[in-house]
Amino acid sequence: MQARLLLEDGTLFTGKSFGGEGDSVGEVVFNTGITGYQEVLSDPSYCGQIVTMTYPLIGNYGVIRDDFESVRPFIHGFVVREHEEIPSNWRAQYTLGSLLKEYGIIGISGIDTRMLTRKIRHHGVMKAMLTTSNKSVAELMEQLKATPLMTDQVSRVSTKSVFGAPGHKERVVLVDFGAKSGIIRDLSKRDCDVVVVPQDATAEQIRRLAPDGILLSNGPGDPKDVSHAVGMIKELLGEFPIFGICLGHQLFALACGADTEKLKFGHRGGNHPVKDLISGRCYITSQNHGYTVKDDSIQGTDLEVTHINNNDRTIEGLKHKNYPAFSVQYHPEAAPGPFDSSYLFDDFIDMIRKHKQDHPQQPRQAQMLANWKAQAAQTEEKGELQYAKK
Repeated sequence: MQARLLLEDGTLFTGKSFGGEGDSVGEVVFNTGITGYQEVLSDPSYCGQIVTMTYPLIGNYGVIRDDFESVRPFIHGFVVREHEEIPSNWRAQYTLGSLLKEYGIIGISGIDTRMLTRKIRHHGVMKAMLTTSNKSVAELMEQLKATPLMTDQVSRVSTKSVFGAPGHKERVVLVDFGAKSGIIRDLSKRDCDVVVVPQDATAEQIRRLAPDGILLSNGPGDPKDVSHAVGMIKELLGEFPIFGICLGHQLFALACGADTEKLKFGHRGGNHPVKDLISGRCYITSQNHGYTVKDDSIQGTDLEVTHINNNDRTIEGLKHKNYPAFSVQYHPEAAPGPFDSSYLFDDFIDMIRKHKQDHPQQPRQAQMLANWKAQAAQTEEKGELQYAKK
């Protein structure tokens, strides 16, 4: 079956369909990874986007359920140069085409992905439609113009209820803005007691979980569309150690008074060089984001830049000057990809332990007694009925 990709500037690509059928509108982007198409498909940060893989052969090692980064794919379309229908991999459980078909995601192959990538690099990411229909180009363009891009991606991909991955050491509350499974895996490797909460969890709800630290996850879209999370972070900043990844990094920056802006074509791939300004070392990182923290907006805040991108000098890491809080724009849990930056999880755990040493808390029984006394005093002040005490 034929499939077509229509860009908002009128450029039309015609290729072969695989996967789902119908029409799908999204922001067309490109990823430069040589491997990892399954992790790209299952990364919630791609919600609302039509992803182009620049590596020419995709599907050759199939799909393995154990390697998913989320419960299901959230992308709005998949673009490849050559789709391999018969994978060669003893671990493969599905073909790429069967996975896309299961979730109704349209795939297109046989188009010039180099031309498409160059166009995106030159003009920037743009809205596009991927379709298997027989509508005329004029009809498709009208439909494309009438369909707005999504702004509620985070609420679509976030968990709707609290769940845990039990451990015996530090309790980490993971705020799920579209968290990859790799984050939970890395915390669990360190025996953390992980509690995952929805993206709209309030500061008070998080406090009631008695965390030792808070991790702000990756996620899709514009950080300014998640303004409620900025207020939550402001309220908890300084009270608990905080670590932000990708979207969490941008939200942390906004909560500290910095600003964000959209990149021309974003960073998506597994070979982005990042320089640690403290050690001078360069790390190869896995990235997936379309927004960045504005460099000049750091002035006048309590933030310090810790990492920069060696390609375009954009900000890749921040830390707070006064509170135990830091963030990175890239993915230290990268899977597959470079594991150079997994030490950041160890730094986070060390920060939690130091904070607990410097801020010892009352035993919980003493806290409960103090809370009970405060409530009893309030009741007496209000003149409410007093009940007999034995």
